[in-house]
Amino acid sequence: MPIVEFPELKALLVRDGRLMALDVGSKTIGIATSDALRMLATPLTTLKRGKLAVDLASLGELTAKHQIKALAVGLPLNMDGTEGPRCQSIRQFVANIANHGPPALAALPVVLQDERLSTAAVTRGMIDDYDMTRAKRAERIDAAAAAWILESALARLR
Repeated sequence: MPIVEFPELKALLVRDGRLMALDVGSKTIGIATSDALRMLATPLTTLKRGKLAVDLASLGELTAKHQIKALAVGLPLNMDGTEGPRCQSIRQFVANIANHGPPALAALPVVLQDERLSTAAVTRGMIDDYDMTRAKRAERIDAAAAAWILESALARLR
């Protein structure tokens, strides 16, 4: 399915159903899911990036397992709101989902959610609130950033 805007996604979604957020990086993909009522976002896992087919198969399995109804993918805009090379990479990844992903994954509507400062906000919270070591933060940061992206998307849907 192509990229949709939030009003269109709201019209497409049934009342209940989980959403999944992706924080796509060059080495990892952070993944978070919402509850069925779309009130809470929870970090799920972090996938190590590999071959595209393997990444898409893994995402397909997770979307089937958690009965995902739509995807929110973080879009790393520049601080002035413009799109740079990383945005082009994210748009290509979303196109790959639609064109090469398993049918259940490829059929999902996708919204792009501004993710400016998501990793910085999550890192600061992990340091301030939980006093996590750098190693522990590295294990959890991508999934936590995906949860931050998903929280922002859920707020826009409300």
